[in-house]
Amino acid sequence: MCILQHDWIMADLKNLTLSSGAAASRYSGDEQVQFIPSGSHQVTIRSPPPSLHLENLNNVVHGGSQNNLHCSCNGTTSNGAAATVCTGGVLVRKVPNHSGASPGQGNKRPAVSLTHLPKRPPVDVEFKNLAYSVSEGRKRGYKTILKCVNGKFRSGELTAIMGPSGAGKSTLMNVLAGYKTSHLSGSVLINGKDRNLRRFRKMSCYIMQDDRLLPHLTVYEAMTVSANLKLGKDISATAKKVVIEEIIETLGLREASNTQTQSLSGGQRKRLSIALELVNNPPVMFFDEPTSGLDSSACFQCLSLLKSLSRGGRTIICTIHQPSARLFEMFDHLYLLAEGQCIYQGNVGGLVPFLSSMGLDCPSYHNPADYVMEVACGEHGECVHKLVMAVNNGKCNNYQHYQAGIAAAQAVSNDIAKESPQEQTKPEGTALIPNGVAKAGTTMINMPVSCTTSLLDSAESIEQKVGFPTSGLLQFWILLKRTFLSQIRDMTLTRVRLISHIIVGFLIGAIYYDIGNEASEVMSNAGCVFFTVMFLMFTAMMPTILTFPTEMSVFVREHLNYWYSVKSFYLARTLADLPFQMVYSIAYVVIVYFITSQPLEVERFLMYLNICVLTSLVAQSIGLLIGAAMSVESGVFIGPVMSVPIILFSGFFVNFNAVPKYLKFLSYVSYVRYGFEGAMISVYGYNRAKLKCSEYYCHFKSPTKFLEQMAMENAVYWIDVVALLGFLLVLRVVVYFVLKLKLRSLR
Repeated sequence: MCILQHDWIMADLKNLTLSSGAAASRYSGDEQVQFIPSGSHQVTIRSPPPSLHLENLNNVVHGGSQNNLHCSCNGTTSNGAAATVCTGGVLVRKVPNHSGASPGQGNKRPAVSLTHLPKRPPVDVEFKNLAYSVSEGRKRGYKTILKCVNGKFRSGELTAIMGPSGAGKSTLMNVLAGYKTSHLSGSVLINGKDRNLRRFRKMSCYIMQDDRLLPHLTVYEAMTVSANLKLGKDISATAKKVVIEEIIETLGLREASNTQTQSLSGGQRKRLSIALELVNNPPVMFFDEPTSGLDSSACFQCLSLLKSLSRGGRTIICTIHQPSARLFEMFDHLYLLAEGQCIYQGNVGGLVPFLSSMGLDCPSYHNPADYVMEVACGEHGECVHKLVMAVNNGKCNNYQHYQAGIAAAQAVSNDIAKESPQEQTKPEGTALIPNGVAKAGTTMINMPVSCTTSLLDSAESIEQKVGFPTSGLLQFWILLKRTFLSQIRDMTLTRVRLISHIIVGFLIGAIYYDIGNEASEVMSNAGCVFFTVMFLMFTAMMPTILTFPTEMSVFVREHLNYWYSVKSFYLARTLADLPFQMVYSIAYVVIVYFITSQPLEVERFLMYLNICVLTSLVAQSIGLLIGAAMSVESGVFIGPVMSVPIILFSGFFVNFNAVPKYLKFLSYVSYVRYGFEGAMISVYGYNRAKLKCSEYYCHFKSPTKFLEQMAMENAVYWIDVVALLGFLLVLRVVVYFVLKLKLRSLR
């Protein structure tokens, strides 16, 4: 097995002549080379077609399975992606098919460019003396996560923030994105000027690790909502549709455009998360562990997309834990952290020479990313402080002319790159590099994709107006339609709940059949009324506790990326729930009320129905409060436990007269008390006629006497209604401020 170096290949090829036409010419480096294995040692060199550019070829070589060129001297290769033929002493590199299509496939798709996106300026992000601390409690004080780090991330570059767990890489990105603002010192500069946080958040986006998406929207519907919210009303619906179609096509989501997000693969979900934020063409994009949870193929497709986006002039910043050698070479800029300090920043190709100059030699055939993580973790001695001092003294700047990996269309092995780094020259006005973007599944799109940005030169466009792209009313309307559509498609929130209300309604009706007008069964009827109130309470509260945290995670992502305001989201969420909750309550009450033979009077039925609906809405408000304030695990425990005293002081288990004076105030803060009391008054109050008695003696033949027994003779129905309305309004307002506080706590 022999390892072929680029210089050896070029030296042999220079002696070859072109066989195109009568006149022979020498190989210039742009032609395709084909070895004819017929024993004659012939080599054919053909000029490439005009459409095959060097940048396209560069992408192809990057797309190989490895960067090392291994070859056995009997003519067979061990690397199929960038193979070299060694027969009869002639060393010729075999250029792989750049399209990924089978031979003879002529129907190639045209190039797609993101040319319809809004124009944005290039943005460089610089930070100086950045320090960040977190509180560990009153006794332990503060722990410093970042320790006076400096750096600059430029537009047009794919930047990786690397480091071991606890090094501060996610914290640094959160600080740069504006998500962390408390206990922070230092300065963040945008194009050399102090950052205005609200303006910066509007022109940047943060794509989180866990792909927070609404599960019941299709890809196209999610893109439409994003376009309507982020592009504003100044852009026509036709123009928005063009942008949506363009992004879906470019990111390889065409086949999944009508698929709900809950059915997408991991790679498709990641690309959809990127597509949603790409609608308004943010010049700065932050990615938290973009390859997390993806296989090697999906990881490469994802980073290829990020590389393409950066070549369009965007500033792409992402944290990555431990990439493979193939992925590591795709980054343009590397920022390494250890113990909250920078141990290297600069060109990826300059990392190994820099470490070598510090006495840390990366072994041959060893992934530099793995080695530098070992160094940062102290496996090669306590050298973090030495590296930090070298970075602060500017020593890593001496290695920025090194370039490892692949230059132009020339494949160089990792080992050779470590020994003989090639000097990288980056001329001014370098053309954008087209990138092939992966499609859904394992199929590759057979087209070069140029994610151009239509960059502006003027810095004035950065000083855009502060605020959301759309008005609050339009945000509310878009979110209301989206929430309504999501709930209709959610089996748990719609059909299952409706069916459960109907089934339980018939069950309760069968148990308490025809007792509503029976004097001897008034206590059983009171139990039926109480169960109705309690059932509606729990069926309204518990599903909200379970589902609202999922909506909260999506809300946090979209709000922090400046899609819409808290007020618009909360109003839409509140109003979208009302018709569903009312339908469930009405379905249950109608079944139970008439089967149990409650008074057949329109006024009493409407009073009974009204009090039940209000009770369910108050319970739903409590579910929203618990879901907004805590996690699902905590909520499913806190919700039922908190309901125990509320039920206990409702007046069914203990009469109000029997409650001790020092605990009597608790009955006034129990909303179930007002619901149960109002329902009892609507059934037995307002001078109802005497009940029929099928026994020899019925003590509560008079409904008024039964109300006296329940300590409700002085209760007023409308006071109960006003009390429930007060609970409803107060709780909804409290939930709104809890949402605001939760957003503030994230910073």
